[in-house]
Formats: sequence, C-alpha cells, structure tokens
Amino acid sequence: MSKIKYNWATLGVGVIGHQLAEAVQKLGGNLYSVGNRTKSKADEFAAKYNIGKVYDNIDDIFTDDNVDIVYISTPHNTHINYLRKALAAGKNVLCEKSITLNSAELKEAVDLAKSNNLVLAEAMTIYHMPIYKKLNEVIKSGALGELRLIQMNFGSYKEYNMKNRFFNRNLAGGAMLDIGVYALSFVRWFMTSAPTDILSQVKYAPTGVDEQASILLKNKYEEMATVILSLHAKQPKRGTIAFDKGYIEIFEYPRSSKAFIVWTEDGRREEITAGDTSEALCYEVQDMEAAVSGERNEMHLDYTIDVMDIMTKIRNDWGMKYPEEE
Repeated sequence: MSKIKYNWATLGVGVIGHQLAEAVQKLGGNLYSVGNRTKSKADEFAAKYNIGKVYDNIDDIFTDDNVDIVYISTPHNTHINYLRKALAAGKNVLCEKSITLNSAELKEAVDLAKSNNLVLAEAMTIYHMPIYKKLNEVIKSGALGELRLIQMNFGSYKEYNMKNRFFNRNLAGGAMLDIGVYALSFVRWFMTSAPTDILSQVKYAPTGVDEQASILLKNKYEEMATVILSLHAKQPKRGTIAFDKGYIEIFEYPRSSKAFIVWTEDGRREEITAGDTSEALCYEVQDMEAAVSGERNEMHLDYTIDVMDIMTKIRNDWGMKYPEEE
C-alpha cells in the first residue's frame, strides 16, 4: 500500500473518525489534526491516536493552511454547512454518506468544488473495494452477457427509540439516507446508466422519518432493480446481479471482499475474491489521495450525484422533508 502524502484533518470523532485514524496509521502516517463540537472528545481522540493538533473551534480547520484534506463524519444535516466552509477555504473534502440531504445541496457543493479546482467526494466504500473493480472486469469481458436485474436487501435492526439518530427527524434520520445510500450506490455501480423510472413505497416511523421502504428502478436500457430497506427488521446485506448467462451474488456488500458467480448453463458456482474487508478505509484514503494528486480519479462523484438525485426524487414523491428543507 502507498503511504500517506497529505495532511488529513478529521471533523468528527465517532466510529468512522476512529476507523479513519486507524487507516491512516496503517498507511504509515497519522492524522494531522482533529476537530469536534465537544473539544474534550477531540482531546481524547488526539491522545489515543497521537494527533498533534486539536482545534478549539471547528472552524479553525478551514483556516489552517496545513490542512490538505478534510474528512467530515458529523450528522447528515450538518454536512452542507461544513462543505461550504471547507470548499470555500480551498480544502479537498471526503464526506461521509449521505454527503448532503438533497440534490440542491449537493449541486451547490459540486459547483463550489469545481470553481476552486478541488476534489469533493462521498466516502462510499463500495466504489473503492477491489472486489467491485474485479467484477467490473468480468462484466466488461462480456462473459456474463447483458445485465437484466439487480436485487438489493439492507435491513438493520435498530432499537425502537425515537430519540436516537436513526429515527430522529432533527438529525436527518431515516432508512433512505442512512442505509439506502449504500443499496442505491451498489445499484448505480452495476447499472449501465442512471435509472429514469423510479417508484417506491414507504412506512413511516412515529417521528415522521422513513422506517421502511421498497423501491423499483429501471433505466433506458431496461435494466431493472429492486431495493428493500428497513431500520427495524434485520435482513442480510445481500446483492444479486442477474445477467443473461449467470448471476453475481455478494454478501456484506458495503465492504465485501468476496463474490460468487453462478453460471446459468451448467450451474457452476465460481468464487471471486479481491481485497480485504479490514482495509476498506485504506482503499478509500488511497483513492482520495490519488485524486487530489491528479494521478487518477476513481471517487465516482458522478455516481454520487445520480444516487442523490434518486433519493431526492423518492423523498419528494413521499412529501417527506427535514426541518432544513422546509
């Protein structure tokens, strides 16, 4: 693995913040700095990972000339305000999913990044895991024939506590932005083009956010996909991609390192492996640094935009808005 080339600052010290720090250390470096709404937590985080700089105020991240890349892992509804500040200050940004609440916010951020010649990307592990790149090679070879159907499941069992972030409307809770973004990013990765026909159903939690949803998608090539989401019913994290001559099956798909191809003609089951689940954040960090350096850009912001457009349309169809959107 290549070593760290840039100074990373993390904004947020939750689970992902810890995983980022560990990934940077695996790659032979340390996070340059950390900022958090509660400074005492940032101090604890810095001590644990031997980080040299802790900001008294989060906004100081954006005025620090030594920061090259900001990783944002705060709640969804705070992202756009931090994106505005970071991009306006000339910082490249890798932002946790869902990158924004809606397409309008994302367009604003994308325009700001372009005008300042910066890399903006969503931290979507699917786009960086080696297994997906390897499967793309198989698909592009034509061995599987044309894509027909994709089936996606993502069910997470969260305690029915309406005050936690998963069900909290004031924290942009709900299945779509929390887990739907994974499922739809998976679909977009394999579909030849973005869906044009989008239908859905929703079941609301008592707080008014989407607890459960089913989604039907079709693009101009008549490739179809189904997505089933739930925050209160466990499902396997399974994706199935069906082609003329066989189907691909992937489990634990957000950070998978293994897939199976079942060939239609003889029922043969072929195992495909690539990468390491435990290195997921390392792949993400390396791809981001490659994009910032101009070496290559595999951050797939175009897919992020397509997925956000789908999620925004679905929520508009439901008439479901967050306080920031009213």
